[in-house]
Amino acid sequence: MPRFLRPLSRASTYTRLIHLWLPMAAEAVWLFIDMSRPWLPALGLIPLGLIPVVRKAEGIQARLLLTPGVEEPGISRTRSTSWWDGLRTVVWLLLRFAVGWVTGYLTVWLLVITVELARCAWGHAPSGMPLLRGLPGQPALALLAPLSLLALYGALVGLGSLVTVCARLLLGPSRAERLAALEERTEQLLERTRIARELHDSIGHALTIAVVQAGAARAAGDPEFTDRALEAIEETGRAALNDLERVLGVLRESERPASARPTLADADRLLDSARASGAKIDAEVTGPVDALPGPVTREGYRIVQEALTNVLRHAGPVPIRLRIAVSPENLVLEVRNSLPTGSQVTTGRGSGLRGIRERAALLGGRAHAGPDQGDWEVRVDLPLG
Repeated sequence: MPRFLRPLSRASTYTRLIHLWLPMAAEAVWLFIDMSRPWLPALGLIPLGLIPVVRKAEGIQARLLLTPGVEEPGISRTRSTSWWDGLRTVVWLLLRFAVGWVTGYLTVWLLVITVELARCAWGHAPSGMPLLRGLPGQPALALLAPLSLLALYGALVGLGSLVTVCARLLLGPSRAERLAALEERTEQLLERTRIARELHDSIGHALTIAVVQAGAARAAGDPEFTDRALEAIEETGRAALNDLERVLGVLRESERPASARPTLADADRLLDSARASGAKIDAEVTGPVDALPGPVTREGYRIVQEALTNVLRHAGPVPIRLRIAVSPENLVLEVRNSLPTGSQVTTGRGSGLRGIRERAALLGGRAHAGPDQGDWEVRVDLPLG
């Protein structure tokens, strides 16, 4: 198909024609009332465009008819929130009225010219149109009829493209709407990052516990110890599945409350799973843990989980000292463990420790991980102000 005929195969070409002709349908009703002042309905568009909901209706109509199938056409579907949005809507309505008039005029007269040229080609005299006055009735005039149809086709396609560009300019998102869309997109990205951390912490913790337990059971060769190890693996795996189901639920249902996530008040299950791996944990909790703000206590739980996971993954079932201290000003989380003999001290740049630092930074706190007096220490300070 030639390039200039491709618009004939696009659905948007025909929906745009409907959009162009709609204003003339309303104008035709007015012409039955008063043909002497056809411009009078345009005056009513000025106060109409200042009504906030009109901008929303025009935006929805423009998206459906001017840009069908386009996911982000750059046309807003919200109400006017400022005088500037209202003025843009007024200009859009007046422009749409004017383009509708031009469309109706060209459609009627170019179709009439086509019919008249065909009549002249069959030997009939012109009906009196100024453009055709004096034309003789000759069969050769039939060759000019397609030219008028081609002109009509080009005019309608061009006007459809023009009104689409104007819709994006006049009905496009305002600065406030673009800022709101950017904030929403940022929130979505942050939520995806949080979910990735959730999966890393929860599943990583469960797998670490399972690996440590399986290795200890094989090395022990004790049926009783093996039974306890299998029970611990089962409980940890079940908790991980619950966490996975909850995170997937967040993906399926974005409005799900964050209060369903575990908090520091649920830290006992972390300690139980770590103790079941053979680690000896000395836990010290001071202050009103239950009174912590929701974001702080939820992120604190994940920080403790990741810190314990790192100990079991890199040091094995060694003695661990956990301190959770709540004061009016801040929350302190401290996890210390002895370093295995012959182990090499690293700077703590793994993905788990990086996640701890990121969680602390999001809450305005700070995190430190590294060797301290022969132990490995993870310390996180989160402000409560």
